[in-house]
Amino acid sequence: MKQGNKTNWTVADSAELYGIKHWGADSFTLSDDGRVTIQAEFPQGPVAVSLSEIVAGAKARGHDCPLLLRIENLLAARVRLLNDSFATAIKHTGYKNRYKGVFPVKVNQQAEVIHEICRFGKEYNHGLEAGSKAELLLALANLNKDSLLICNGYKDREFIDLGLLSRKLGIDCIFVIESPSELPIIIERSRAFNIKPLIGLRIKVSAKVGGLWTETSGDRSSFGLSTAQLVEVVDQLRKEQMLDCLQLLHCHLGSQIPDIEEIGAGVREAARFYTDLSREGVPLRYLDLGGGLAVDYIGNQTKHSHSRNYNLNDYCRTIVETVAEVTDAKQVAHPIIVTESGRATVAHTTLLLFNILDVLQFEPLSLPQQCPDNMPELVAEQFDLYLQSEQPSVATYQQALRNRDTIRNLFRRGDIDLRQRSLSENLFLAIARRTLDWLDSNPTEESKLPQLRHLMADIYYGNFSVFQSLPDTWAIGQVYPVMPIERLDEVPCRDAIISDLTCDCDGRLAGFIIGNGESPTLPLHNLKDGEEYILGVFLIGAYQETLGDLHNLFGDTNVLSVKINQNGSFDVVREVPADSIADVLQITEHSPQQLFEKLRVRAEAAVRRGDIDLTERQQLLGEFSARLQGSTYFNRDAGGEK
Repeated sequence: MKQGNKTNWTVADSAELYGIKHWGADSFTLSDDGRVTIQAEFPQGPVAVSLSEIVAGAKARGHDCPLLLRIENLLAARVRLLNDSFATAIKHTGYKNRYKGVFPVKVNQQAEVIHEICRFGKEYNHGLEAGSKAELLLALANLNKDSLLICNGYKDREFIDLGLLSRKLGIDCIFVIESPSELPIIIERSRAFNIKPLIGLRIKVSAKVGGLWTETSGDRSSFGLSTAQLVEVVDQLRKEQMLDCLQLLHCHLGSQIPDIEEIGAGVREAARFYTDLSREGVPLRYLDLGGGLAVDYIGNQTKHSHSRNYNLNDYCRTIVETVAEVTDAKQVAHPIIVTESGRATVAHTTLLLFNILDVLQFEPLSLPQQCPDNMPELVAEQFDLYLQSEQPSVATYQQALRNRDTIRNLFRRGDIDLRQRSLSENLFLAIARRTLDWLDSNPTEESKLPQLRHLMADIYYGNFSVFQSLPDTWAIGQVYPVMPIERLDEVPCRDAIISDLTCDCDGRLAGFIIGNGESPTLPLHNLKDGEEYILGVFLIGAYQETLGDLHNLFGDTNVLSVKINQNGSFDVVREVPADSIADVLQITEHSPQQLFEKLRVRAEAAVRRGDIDLTERQQLLGEFSARLQGSTYFNRDAGGEK
């Protein structure tokens, strides 16, 4: 909500407003001078580095916004926290086995992310999950010894052959059967190579979960065996004398599950499958409970689809205690617990930084002191309402809104001319603005006008592409924390939505986290001449980098990977320049060389006709060539930015 002219604004007010103390998970904080900081944990205590300092370092290295920033320390912390939390739950429960984590490669396939997960996860034997041949190749090259390689998805002969051969290297590559049709080819290829496979079965649990991905759970989920198919595959393995190959039972509880009780119900059902198969003599060792661990994007710990009503300790304890209870009841040995927590592992480690280029404000222009003569009756009535709005009320605004809509219809029919409509629209904006200012002092009245704040919100134009960098905001309505990275010791006095650079009405952010809830608008500051205003979008490390597309041919942004040091400095451990225009043209099957040649031929023809001279020809071709190597995003050094 708009903060108006609140005096004595503090950094603590900004922390509460933008919810950073709720969703920041101790990874993001605010400094006393109003800057967002990244906080890394060290034995002697936390160390914080401001995002402003990192942005300055990026610019000095030639990397302007938009900038994708990865924080190595946060990735290490998440891997460590997940494994240590399960270890604690196992110890407190008296569980008689261990935990082995697996990272699903599909969540973030970027080379640096995979390298760092394997490096930080080495002491825990943290493994990888691959769902395609390409993912299998990168997993085989990066996997640590004694870590699991879980192979999900449909598998052809090439996939299976490579996985079988990896067993010769001592890799625990487990083929998870999603469909009965996969079993014959696994059997045939294992005999051809004389290599015993490790096999898992994916079972569909009937327990349904809430959230945005509810359809990935339950009987109608796309992957997994029905109960009848499970029994059939087990019997086939027994017949083929390969039952000893079956070592893992897998189920996917769901994705971003907001309710801990639903997680418990799914785990209980999966554990029941495990115990009954074990009692039949199936030598199972692993119970893989898939994904589901949610990220609390809002930070309000509720059953909201963007939140969760539990913390990591609750999650680990629920799984360990439930599996122990079910297996103990049937006198079955405790399995090795496996989870495939991807989103919760990488979400916090990546953020997007972009600068604001311009602002469109819905403010009234100057108005006459009296209503002009010969105005249509409805326009004159709107002027009277404008005068009344000096003492704003809900009724005055609602009548002005009705008048505005009627006048627009009259304009479409030709009964009102352009200048008459212009005056009426300006009057309505003045009435709406007065009403909105009144609501700031009378917040109890705002529920009667729920759309007004959004209707009057400014549009802040950001130097980024939703479709390239934040595709889930467009595709599924995902909401991420968004806030300025500095000036947080100043009151934000404007309500805003954010538009990107694409020529698409869907290219905008219109859902935000405020406090510990959601809002259609985001409080922001007025721009200052000559001063860059940068916003950060946080918790975007899961899925966004690979899902992004080239809408309007906006390519990958600059990427910077940073490691925070104990002394409060930071190292840039990797930097990747943004895609050039030539890069994205080649991706879309255009040859930059051929494009240049076509323009050269056209310019030569123009010279022959006398339309341009040779100097102009050289200028045109030089500009074209330079732009091919330039960024797809707005260049603040090229002029035009406010």
